[in-house]
Amino acid sequence: MWISRDITLEPRPRGFHLVTREVVGELPELGELTAGLLHVHIRHTSASLTLNENASPDVRRDFETWFSAAVPESFAWTHTIEGADDMPAHVKASLLGPSVTLPVRDGRLALGTWQGIYLCEHRDRGGPRSLTLTLFGD
Repeated sequence: MWISRDITLEPRPRGFHLVTREVVGELPELGELTAGLLHVHIRHTSASLTLNENASPDVRRDFETWFSAAVPESFAWTHTIEGADDMPAHVKASLLGPSVTLPVRDGRLALGTWQGIYLCEHRDRGGPRSLTLTLFGD
């Protein structure tokens, strides 16, 4: 089975947000697979995706704190036409990447106990974010 589906996530403030339930909720066919892969791709250059801790909100806050310190807005950026947070958002998105590929087993994502999919919003007001979900398996 191959499925490709586009979904739109509601706007979120700058930060790291768990979206695992939203992604899985858009794929009822996931339950039919014994084994497979789910590829999740974000179609933006100022937001990214990653897989990490799904329990403690402190982890998400610490990620935002670290990334804001590591890639500051107050830097000699030359690409500033879209606002002070835009070029740093591009750098952060490149560091984390635009996609995650996850294993599927017995009708569900085969994630670790404490793993979840993060939408990493690197802009103050990034707006709705579009994802392409590609599910493959038997």
